[in-house]
Amino acid sequence: MESLLSPGHWLLVYALISIIALILLIARYRLNPFITLTLVSLGLGLMAGIPAKDVVFVYEAGVGKTLGHIALVVALGTMLGKMMAESGGAEQIARTLIRWFGEKNVHWAMVFVAFLVGLPIFFEVGFVLLIPIAFNVARRTGTSMLLVGLPMVAGLSVVHGLVPPHPAAMIAVGEYQANVGRTIFYALVVGIPTAIIAGPVFAKWIAPRIQLPAVNPLEHEFINDEKARDLPGFGITLATIMLPVVLMLLGGWANQIAAPGTSLNAFLTFVGNSVVALLIATLVSFYTLGLARGFNRDSILKFSHECLAPTAGITLLVGAGGGLNRILVEAGIAKEIVTVSAGMALTPLAMGWLVAALMRIATGSATVAMSTAAGIVAPIAMAANYPHPELLVIATGAGSLILSHVNDGGFWLIKEYFNMTVTQTLKTWTVLETIISLVAFGFVSLLAMII
Repeated sequence: MESLLSPGHWLLVYALISIIALILLIARYRLNPFITLTLVSLGLGLMAGIPAKDVVFVYEAGVGKTLGHIALVVALGTMLGKMMAESGGAEQIARTLIRWFGEKNVHWAMVFVAFLVGLPIFFEVGFVLLIPIAFNVARRTGTSMLLVGLPMVAGLSVVHGLVPPHPAAMIAVGEYQANVGRTIFYALVVGIPTAIIAGPVFAKWIAPRIQLPAVNPLEHEFINDEKARDLPGFGITLATIMLPVVLMLLGGWANQIAAPGTSLNAFLTFVGNSVVALLIATLVSFYTLGLARGFNRDSILKFSHECLAPTAGITLLVGAGGGLNRILVEAGIAKEIVTVSAGMALTPLAMGWLVAALMRIATGSATVAMSTAAGIVAPIAMAANYPHPELLVIATGAGSLILSHVNDGGFWLIKEYFNMTVTQTLKTWTVLETIISLVAFGFVSLLAMII
């Protein structure tokens, strides 16, 4: 009897089975997440038709590509965070934020800071820069890490997905032939209320409903428990943490500052790379938060060694998520999603959101989802003479943030740093990302009716 499902539809079934298996094996049967991700990825690859001789190489390529960036960012960001902790810099920033906003409003403080810091930098970079402050704010106010941390990641995620000059947003601007200035303006109009709803408002509701373990193994890396000490100044601490942000901003503006091909342009592009910018900031912190605070070279070396061990498991999990991502793409599952969504009769705005959402669910990468969806929807939007290409950029970005789950490296980053179970991460981070996606699309749709 002829199968009711086409080969392409079977690929979608295999992907769904794999995701369910991942969640059950990790959450219900307590199998090691790294082992589970590896087993399920290889199994999915074989079921989907990747030759047995190639499936391991495809998985390794995905792990390697992901770790090539994330491992460096996590390592350098953790060292910078450790220097902030040992010097008291993170505590100083925490005290200042609490003083400015008040203990009852620290969740507002974190979304505000994350929104500003996240504008020129990738989500992962902003996360490792701000996590020491989040730990210190939570400790000093006696509040749940979720009440502090979820607004932080909401602010970072909104600007990462919606606001140029982030790479995926800039690709979408080019594909849709949108105006950058207007895109940024509309993205802020949509992004600010979205970050508030998904961040402080959602965190206030969900934090009391999730019971985190009393001890977070990573917390002590970013908190110094010494009671009486002279803290570094707020200015020098803020300057140190903002240094990589400024360098990356200069890198993003390199072509506006200096003509392409010139030495200055090449220099700005180099120092504006996220890894180089973090490396420079970490080295600067060895002086501003280390030697200048009375620590000797041996102490600084000890700090930089100590902080790396707890991040090894996180790095492996993020890499394994990248391996699963690559299997999904190579197996043709992402392509099948594109085919299915292209056959639907939708407005360009809704199609941009939906294609990006489906790609995000399949691949786990917001950047891949947004850039791929823009390339697919742009010709359709132009053929239909859609009048608001800037809103298409934002709608596509909103779709690219939906339903982060086990094939997304960010999922494991949040889970491990916040010390949550897979189920708790799904209830908090996954729901938060979905709120961002739906609320942002709602605001964009409203804007489309007004302008």
